[in-house]
Amino acid sequence: MIMPLLIVLGLVVVAWLLFGWLKRVHPRHAAKVMTAFGLAALVVAGVWLVLTGKLAGLAAIGAGLAPWLGRAVKLHSVWKSARDFLGQRQNAPPPPPPPPPTPRPSNGMSVEEAREVLGVDANADTAAIKSAHRRLMEANHPDRGGSNWIASRLNQARDRLLS
Repeated sequence: MIMPLLIVLGLVVVAWLLFGWLKRVHPRHAAKVMTAFGLAALVVAGVWLVLTGKLAGLAAIGAGLAPWLGRAVKLHSVWKSARDFLGQRQNAPPPPPPPPPTPRPSNGMSVEEAREVLGVDANADTAAIKSAHRRLMEANHPDRGGSNWIASRLNQARDRLLS
């Protein structure tokens, strides 16, 4: 009579400790540990049934659970497919934006590239180059929501054509 009481008391203490641990640990780690704990409990229950000669009970339980486990696996795969199809994947963060291309060194831009960047023709004078640079910088300056990379390319093009 005292042995079942001690077992129940031990299970209550283990459950209390497990609950306290679950409140402190990261959910993914807790899921892994709980899965391992559940599998270990199944193995221990199976070994206990074998040692006590009640293996037929284990076979009956397995046969009774088999259809339900099959349905649960199918339902889980359908749920994952539907969630992926609808685009509501919660554990996948959005892909990061691609990094901007790294600008070449100031001496790496050719004269043709510089003309193309500023949109001037081959016989543009200094005033036309400065005017095109000013117009494009007003539209693409980083302080007005433009890109640092574009501004640096515009400056490189101006420097290359005016040098």
